[in-house]
Amino acid sequence: MEKSSQRLLSLDFFRGATVAAMILVNNPGDWGNIYAPLEHASWNGCTPTDLIFPFFLFIVGVSIAYAMGSKKADPALHNQTILKAFKRALILFGLGLFLSLYPKVFTEPFEAFKTVRIPGVLQRIALVFFFSSVIFLKNSERSIFKILIGLLVVYWALLTFVPVPHVGYPNLEKETNLGAWLDRSLLTEAHLWKSAKTWDPEGILSTVPSIASGLFGVLVGIYLKRKDLEAATKIAWLFSTGFAAIAMGLLWDLEFPINKSLWTSSYVLYAGGLATVILSLSYWIIDVQKYTRFTTPFVVYGVNAITVFFLSGLIPRTLNMIQVKMSDGTTAGAQWWLYKSFYSPIFSPVNASLAWAVTQILFWLVILWIMYKKKIFIKV
Repeated sequence: MEKSSQRLLSLDFFRGATVAAMILVNNPGDWGNIYAPLEHASWNGCTPTDLIFPFFLFIVGVSIAYAMGSKKADPALHNQTILKAFKRALILFGLGLFLSLYPKVFTEPFEAFKTVRIPGVLQRIALVFFFSSVIFLKNSERSIFKILIGLLVVYWALLTFVPVPHVGYPNLEKETNLGAWLDRSLLTEAHLWKSAKTWDPEGILSTVPSIASGLFGVLVGIYLKRKDLEAATKIAWLFSTGFAAIAMGLLWDLEFPINKSLWTSSYVLYAGGLATVILSLSYWIIDVQKYTRFTTPFVVYGVNAITVFFLSGLIPRTLNMIQVKMSDGTTAGAQWWLYKSFYSPIFSPVNASLAWAVTQILFWLVILWIMYKKKIFIKV
């Protein structure tokens, strides 16, 4: 961000809450025992968990509007800013690939690269960040809006009108939609999501509408930065825009279903509208009314968001490298041993799984709070 005085505390709060929610849903004690709201929809539809990733991309977009606003005003700085954005995107993409490779890259490097999953969460964040940055710097607000709508319409047309090779007709099914075919053709099954193998929820084609999620945030950020409007006016317009987007997403859902794995256009509007409403409410309460006492735990997550997301993915993989003998004589990773020894005996299966996830949030909260107090902010 440019200066601390220009930061939105509500944005850090929203980012922190989103990352904490990511950790909650990504780290259950037992993937076979999870409360329904903490699981993704099996295909069409939307659970609270399905909103976390688009919220984060929306936040990336808002942050771009704040961080690059002064650079946009000076065309002489555009190339330098784009180069920095490209370098940052490469680092994020590389971190995502490292998570996919780790720890196998140290034990079976050839096999690790042979089967590494190329798409991923950090990889998609990298692509959305870079393309949203370029579009923001090089286009007016009106043009950004047109590009956003264009991406949504083009993606809808591709998935609903273009016949899928070797299938013969356009469709929105898991393995036979156009995006799944493109991923298998360009990346091959060896480099896709291991749980599916034939398709990937962060695939190539679905990255197109995910960029629209970033641009949604960019437009909201541009509007929030306006100095010619009073806060109440901003809130009113943003609330109206958010609810309108939710309504349009639900209407489009009747023809082009809300679907996180496909990142459908209706899903972009629905999630973007909800994110706008939540950020607007947070802005009113935190930045305008100055009710900030409850924000610190979320802010400490928000200012080191990528750091905690990366490390929270790295630590479980590291723990599972340590083999421990279980009470039944078998061996398992240290994380599973900890869970079965200290959580399973106390709680029911689903509550034990939830308790483990909550423990992860609290564990990282302590680490991040110490970093926050010592003013350690790791920027990618």
